[in-house]
Amino acid sequence: MSEVPGLDGVLGVEHVEVGRDKVVVRFTIGEHHLQPFGIPHGGIYCAVHESTASTAGQVWLGTEGVVVGTNNICDFVRQAAVGDTITTTATPVHRGRTQQLWHLDSLDQEGRLIAQGQVRLANLDRPIPPEALAKFGITPEG
Repeated sequence: MSEVPGLDGVLGVEHVEVGRDKVVVRFTIGEHHLQPFGIPHGGIYCAVHESTASTAGQVWLGTEGVVVGTNNICDFVRQAAVGDTITTTATPVHRGRTQQLWHLDSLDQEGRLIAQGQVRLANLDRPIPPEALAKFGITPEG
């Protein structure tokens, strides 16, 4: 578990870099990440990808609205093991008025690709609570 709230905290995700054009997170595979057959559950990568892309998309959108995931595609390339440290990086493919598309790579500590994917976000015209933005250093002034 990490100090990050929500599912990211349960998964042990640490925010390494948070910016308008890239978000990097890291977590270490533990027993709680395994599916019943003893290998890391693919849903870990899907969840971390969506959360990382949503963080990136919200930081980019700022106070102009709130982002929500509308599609999440994840390909599992290589199996990780307990103790492996996974670094996930989100970079933009497209950022527009109503939607965004982010590419994600999850690499192990050796730099090998474990999973890759893309997450599409919708930009909704709704206010986001200032305290949520403050976690990432965004103020109502932008």
